[in-house]
Amino acid sequence: RDTNITSWPEHRRARFIGRVFQDPLKGTFGGGTIVQNLSLASKRGQRRGLRRGVRTEDLPWFREQIAVLGLGLEDRLYDRAGLLSGGQRQALTMIMATMVRPELLLLDEHTAALDPKTAAQILDVTRSLVSTHGLTTLMVTHNMQQALDLGNRLIMMHRGTIILDVRDEEKKALTVDALLHRFHCQGDIELSDRMLLGTR
Repeated sequence: RDTNITSWPEHRRARFIGRVFQDPLKGTFGGGTIVQNLSLASKRGQRRGLRRGVRTEDLPWFREQIAVLGLGLEDRLYDRAGLLSGGQRQALTMIMATMVRPELLLLDEHTAALDPKTAAQILDVTRSLVSTHGLTTLMVTHNMQQALDLGNRLIMMHRGTIILDVRDEEKKALTVDALLHRFHCQGDIELSDRMLLGTR
């Protein structure tokens, strides 16, 4: 869309933007059930009055949405979100962020707090949801392999400045070593431990 939403109030912008944070606990309400979390997410950007929070007629849609995860959560709709593992909770957050199809999906290091196996599962969920729904997505990561494997454009920043911007075939041809070399060649830049860990 060619609409500048910068000056819009947050509640109005929220309808067009889905967000997933690094901390799996931030995207869901742990004291609420899975179905209550899904119900809240389904109403993003809408006016909320005094009415029933979870409608019986929405349950089949909620089950359908969450079944794509392959985690069996569709059979646990009345379990509290706080009982889920970090990976399950982050997967639930991904569904919640994309239920009302956003114009932009923001992923803020959404696998950084997870163990490698769970992180890989969440990335698979991410690929599937983004591809299935054709979502424009901005993903922040310190993991250089993820940065190379996902998306069609890579923007590398250092202290708020863009130092590398590649896309399409040029991006596909890059390796982690080549990316590190190009980053280092931008000037007097030291590689942090966090960045080096992100090369694995």
